[in-house]
Amino acid sequence: MACFVAGVYFQHRHATRDLQQLVQENPYAYYLSPKIFKAFRFFDPQIEEVHHVQRIMKYGFPGLDDVRIYSDFVLSYDRRNRIAHWVCEHLQGSNLHGQPGVRRSSATYRPDMSVPSTFRASLADYRHSGFDRGHLAAAGNHRGHQVHCNETFFLTNIAPQIGQGFNSGAWNQLETYVRHLTQSFGSVYVCTGPLFKARQQGINKWSLEYQLIGSNMVAVPTHYFKVITIESKLPHGKPYMEAYVLPNAPIPQELELRSFLCDIREIEHFAGLKFFEGLRRSALFGSNYPNQAQVFRDFE
Repeated sequence: MACFVAGVYFQHRHATRDLQQLVQENPYAYYLSPKIFKAFRFFDPQIEEVHHVQRIMKYGFPGLDDVRIYSDFVLSYDRRNRIAHWVCEHLQGSNLHGQPGVRRSSATYRPDMSVPSTFRASLADYRHSGFDRGHLAAAGNHRGHQVHCNETFFLTNIAPQIGQGFNSGAWNQLETYVRHLTQSFGSVYVCTGPLFKARQQGINKWSLEYQLIGSNMVAVPTHYFKVITIESKLPHGKPYMEAYVLPNAPIPQELELRSFLCDIREIEHFAGLKFFEGLRRSALFGSNYPNQAQVFRDFE
């Protein structure tokens, strides 16, 4: 009997290691893991569940379409449009300070070869397109290891963006603002993605128009969103949430970023996503804004 119990125990240890490795790579295994870990605790009450997916996705998955796990961020890939639906990050001070030898200049744009070729964007799609290769998870957010920085250059994390006045202007300002929040508060969760906003053509009639670039027909979003969750430093303090929507167009420098604050429900409506699944909105400060953001008033 003792030999049987010992055998089961050591098999459980091996299975635990395999499961911990699997949940790093497969988001669907991540969903099942709490129940399996609970069973494993019969043998080892101190079993460790925490892994980087659980840390990054603390506030839930906005959607579950072709979820892809990288070393320091998680995204959902849109095979039809050849860009991400959303990209989630958890920023901490250590992400931003950087380690010796970690350089953006050492990273190169490249396709993620794990995406089937039928649905994969290529570097040629962006060449001479008139659009920048815009990061969703910013490279400057991932300086803790060179591999973290390198992975932000996968084309799964890239989408076409207007350069002057957007990628190098307002969008860059928003990324800098997020890093400033991280330095101030220490723990910030960010979800970024594209939007395709329809225009009203009449009573109960709408049309959606956007460009496609390259032979793989990479979609050019009309807008981009960023949902920011700042965790309180106070014991039992509520997190604070801000949501922004910016048009993929030149934005005048004199416009304040806060002009583009947006009710998160508008983003959910246009993106088909659900943020903070299972969490009451009242648990967040700043989760609803009574008025339309300027982007929905002036950039239709």
